[in-house]
Amino acid sequence: MRVSTAEVMDCLEQIRLVDMLDERQFNAVLRANFAKSRREQRRFDHLYHLFFHELQVTETAGDAGSLETPIDGIRNRIRATADDQLELAAISDFLAGEPAAYLQLLQQIQSEGDSRRQGPGSNLGALVRRFPVLRALDRAAELADHYLADHRDEIHWETRRQVQRHLERRLAVARRLLVREEAGDTGVIRREDTAGDRQGELGNLAFNALTPSETTRMRETIAQLVRKLKDTVGLRYAVRSRGVLDVKRTLRQSARYQGVPVQIVFRKKPPRKARIAVLCDISGSVWSSARFMLNMLYSLQECFDRVRSFVFVAEVAEVTRFFDDHEVARAIENILTEAGINYGASTDYGLTLRQFCRRYLDAVNKKTTVIVIGDGRSNYANPEGQLLEDIRDRCRRLVWLNPETEQFWYTGDSEMRTYQGICNEVRPCRNLNQLAAFIKDLVL
Repeated sequence: MRVSTAEVMDCLEQIRLVDMLDERQFNAVLRANFAKSRREQRRFDHLYHLFFHELQVTETAGDAGSLETPIDGIRNRIRATADDQLELAAISDFLAGEPAAYLQLLQQIQSEGDSRRQGPGSNLGALVRRFPVLRALDRAAELADHYLADHRDEIHWETRRQVQRHLERRLAVARRLLVREEAGDTGVIRREDTAGDRQGELGNLAFNALTPSETTRMRETIAQLVRKLKDTVGLRYAVRSRGVLDVKRTLRQSARYQGVPVQIVFRKKPPRKARIAVLCDISGSVWSSARFMLNMLYSLQECFDRVRSFVFVAEVAEVTRFFDDHEVARAIENILTEAGINYGASTDYGLTLRQFCRRYLDAVNKKTTVIVIGDGRSNYANPEGQLLEDIRDRCRRLVWLNPETEQFWYTGDSEMRTYQGICNEVRPCRNLNQLAAFIKDLVL
């Protein structure tokens, strides 16, 4: 977490005003000073529990001295067997009460270190990467048992029992940290109530289930929605164009009329238009949702300062020029034939994010709303969550639209659990009602 020196000083001043032995008060002071957003509150709670509860050695001070020698012996036995196995070396430190190396190992497992493999399907997911550590934990437990058995006559039976309890607790914590899946931030998921049937029966039909005739009707319905939104936006901008009331200047002008505010003065402030950057997965059924999304965005592009569009399967390409040169419907059709994308490749979100950050990161700034349209299925490739987090920190807002049924978001090769915790907002986007609700919130 990013914590400044000033925040640490404020926390130290406030700590003096509470009872530090009351954990609720202690936790509240730290949380108020260090967690500055909802996402950081979740991260703070996780780190607080990890540091003050999970990683604490529970032996008393009186026991610590008697346990130090056998624990150091076990640590040396495991290290002597480790050779070049980083897992065993990190576990030996963890059992001795030094968790830094083990935590770093878990972080590398989650992000696959600094690897930048360029092909699709470059790894088998975080689950498979945990197996060597699980085997190392079992091996460490076996070596510890052998050490205690070899030194049975040298270690008092009561000390040996305390060492065994200590090792069991530390190994249990190590396994729990390894296999625990951090829950996604469900607070970022927006669910729209479609019970009102806003667009009639057509509004509830999934995009990937539309017949050709229903697709034609869908385009007509979208055109009507676009016209209504343009009218609403025009009225809103007309009201905003006059600015807000300038109280000081109004009072100065009223001096001419004996204090009566006959002449109202407004601050001239033009309405701010957002910039949009859209990353669309164009593989399979995802494209059926993405094309309608692009249709609405570019039909409403005068409501935005700039709209830039990117499509990807395994690699990413910018397709903004198609919309600059052609009418919206024609541009969408040309994307599938002229964008230079290998549509037969396996989807790789990690490779897409790497290429986007290397080539197109200049498209993102603090005025940009980044919209990702995809199901998050990366074929067990590295999801590169850190790169998506870098994009989120650089942009105004990061929104993920998922056209897949919600019950399948966290199954198989889906990385939605990783991406959901990073995005400012996650929405299902399977039909016109959900898409129209999002566009309305985006524009208005």
